[in-house]
Amino acid sequence: MDNEDMSTREIIFYEDRNFQGRHYETSSDCPELTSYLSRCHSCRVESGCFMVYDRPNFMGNQYLMRRGEYADYMSMMGMRECIRSCRMIPMHRGQFRMRIYERENFAGQMTELMDDCDNIMDRYRMSDCMSCNVMDGHWLMYEQPHFRGRMMYLRPGEYRSFREMGMSGMRIMSMRRIMDSCI
Repeated sequence: MDNEDMSTREIIFYEDRNFQGRHYETSSDCPELTSYLSRCHSCRVESGCFMVYDRPNFMGNQYLMRRGEYADYMSMMGMRECIRSCRMIPMHRGQFRMRIYERENFAGQMTELMDDCDNIMDRYRMSDCMSCNVMDGHWLMYEQPHFRGRMMYLRPGEYRSFREMGMSGMRIMSMRRIMDSCI
């Protein structure tokens, strides 16, 4: 049985606020929205969860979009730029497991997580998290304790350097599993 369910996920992007103007629907990753729309100022998540980015190719500031309507997401979320790319987050059924490391290239103190952590400093006495290995599930990393501040989406894989991923200046202080409740 497959742990990932790719079905029943859909997001609709609109050029203008309040779901006006031309639109583009997708149920998969889209590295460059300007291929379909000249701009994007509102969106509707029909089902599932999507990560949206303010730069092409899944770069820049990231925002988690759950099922719902975002008539003017730029002012709702404090975004300064339009959505330029999006990544569909598959539903994960099973355990969650990730190893976080204090330094780049899996060096320094290592801790294995299987659930959310609202503050790595308080819980694990780690001053920073600069690399990780996501073994199972999909995770959100946050720059501040208690799941606040800028976020970064991680799917299963090795992440040797958050700085090299374009997250320089972002300190990871909390992390949360992306659960089925997105749907």
